[in-house]
Amino acid sequence: MIFINLPVTDLGRSMRFYEALGWRVNNEFTDENTACIVIDDNICLMLLTLGFFPNFTERPIADTVATIGSLYSLALSSASAVDELVDAAVLAGATEEVNVTKRAMEAQVGMHGRTFLDPDGHQWEPFWMDYPGGD
Repeated sequence: MIFINLPVTDLGRSMRFYEALGWRVNNEFTDENTACIVIDDNICLMLLTLGFFPNFTERPIADTVATIGSLYSLALSSASAVDELVDAAVLAGATEEVNVTKRAMEAQVGMHGRTFLDPDGHQWEPFWMDYPGGD
């Protein structure tokens, strides 16, 4: 399993945002400082308040609204699944980023991808790719 730990400024807002994408909260691992968001059987997000996140690192927390530290790419089952997820994210308060050059490069290799930033600026890149052996 993969657990992605994200610092968030407003735990309740972040939980509502990710639930609006169709992902679910695992209440067994959720309290006032942390929420476990289940994406699928293999991937969970651990949302950690800014006051709690420093317990896991001595390094400063990045301002992900102003700078980027990483991209979270999710392979989805179809181009329409990509569009549905990004559309749901935007309706829930995300900002979509459109990079025309990147989209053109992806199209050349049979990919369909879009990008959204969650309310804390974390960058998500759902994509679908037509490749041999893929779904």
